[in-house]
Amino acid sequence: MNCISFKKITNDNLRQIIELSDTLDEAQRKCVAMNGNSLAQAYVNQEHAWPRAIYLDDTPIGFIMLDLTPDDIPEGDQPAIYLWRFMIAKDYQNKGYGKKSLDLLIRKCKDENKKSLYLSCEIENDMPYQFYIKYGFIDTGIFKDDEQSLMMKL
Repeated sequence: MNCISFKKITNDNLRQIIELSDTLDEAQRKCVAMNGNSLAQAYVNQEHAWPRAIYLDDTPIGFIMLDLTPDDIPEGDQPAIYLWRFMIAKDYQNKGYGKKSLDLLIRKCKDENKKSLYLSCEIENDMPYQFYIKYGFIDTGIFKDDEQSLMMKL
């Protein structure tokens, strides 16, 4: 069936989601925070963090976390969502699941009448920067906290 969905992280899937970080190679680990660290960050930022497991049918294959109320997005692009964390487990990469996950995220943004979607990423290696550019994000030219800021108008 190959259906991608976002599901809440519960006691039943918590360990699986944390362990997905272990599937990444060393270069990828430099580009994305460990899922356990992201979940801790979500816990202390509950008022605006939206952490979810990415599922392929009944199998957890990734992690996504949004900032639902980003305050550093230009006023003209508000209301916006910030893609705070995004990862797909190594065995599921290069199979279209990252793109399908972003498609689902874009649908969520549009359903909620958001004007834009922002993210930032490492540019030291081609990935994930080229993945986002190929998907349709544009480089804002803003470099902050060692990461390049990208955005998409919705």
